[in-house]
Amino acid sequence: MGKKDKMDMTKERLLDEAEALFAQKGFDVVTVREITAAAGCNLASINYHFGNKQNLYIEVFRSRWLPRVRRIHEFFTNSLPSQNSCSPAAIVQALARAFLEGPLSDEERQRHFRLIVKEIANPTTAFDHVVTEVMRPFFKELTGMLRSAMPDDQGEEQLMLNILSIFAMVLHFNFARAAITRITGREYDTDFKARLVDHIIKFSLEGLGTSK
Repeated sequence: MGKKDKMDMTKERLLDEAEALFAQKGFDVVTVREITAAAGCNLASINYHFGNKQNLYIEVFRSRWLPRVRRIHEFFTNSLPSQNSCSPAAIVQALARAFLEGPLSDEERQRHFRLIVKEIANPTTAFDHVVTEVMRPFFKELTGMLRSAMPDDQGEEQLMLNILSIFAMVLHFNFARAAITRITGREYDTDFKARLVDHIIKFSLEGLGTSK
């Protein structure tokens, strides 16, 4: 194995271990020493590959978190009907399926969720990237898709609040699986996921003020 290959492997190990630690503890709590120890590297390796811990954290979002978002978005897009104009029900169904039945493994889902929850609670510069590259474009896309199907008297702010409410419901049913299983007594099997998707659609259509 060449020197470059070894350096690339070291960089990947640092990213993997850093993501796991950041997801578990948050940016402020995790130390450079913890990351390098978990990755089996020396302390200078973070400075060599990333410059500092802050740059490493941003790179975790850029090279780990954002690609998972793209996979979820691809699943969402592929779940939509092929016609140009989709009904609100079809859009909500695709959104719910992208998260509840989507491409992430359980480990990926947990890391993904824990990272962004800590960012929302205590934003860093990484959150600026999330808002600019993910949140604003996606909510703009959803607004554009739903705008024509909404009642004429529904303003842009109300529509955005409705979309945020739908998205919050989808995220809750996706990431609070342990709590929901204990409350309902249902495991997250295929049948229950389908049941939740149907529930999210019906509840969302009521909130949107449309029946289709």
